[in-house]
Amino acid sequence: MIDIESTVFDTVAKAFTAAYPKGSRYGEEVDTPVSFPCITLIESDNYTYEKSLTDEMREHHANLMYTLNIYSNKTSGAKQECKAILALLDEKMRSLGFVRTMKAQTKNQDSKIYRITARYRAVVSDDYRIYRR
Repeated sequence: MIDIESTVFDTVAKAFTAAYPKGSRYGEEVDTPVSFPCITLIESDNYTYEKSLTDEMREHHANLMYTLNIYSNKTSGAKQECKAILALLDEKMRSLGFVRTMKAQTKNQDSKIYRITARYRAVVSDDYRIYRR
């Protein structure tokens, strides 16, 4: 299996931390973040790109999907903060070669926390090159 999750997370988390040093970032789902703003970036799907599969079943490419959640607990300006973070991280994901396939406000378990969710897709090769799909 082709696995670049740590590299993608580290790249995005580094950009987020540079802009929001007091924020929190996770590579897994969280219902109530410890500090805000907060992001989660999760590899939601990783499956073989069948057209490049060899007769010996060797995987040369994989389809990837990442889900980015952005949380803000500001009493005023939470939506704007989430949008600003999304703009920063969307540019970072696109620079890696990912294409955004979805962006939406997501209802959060705690209604005092504003949340935006975005999804990204790409194909990655066994030598870790990322291609837009």
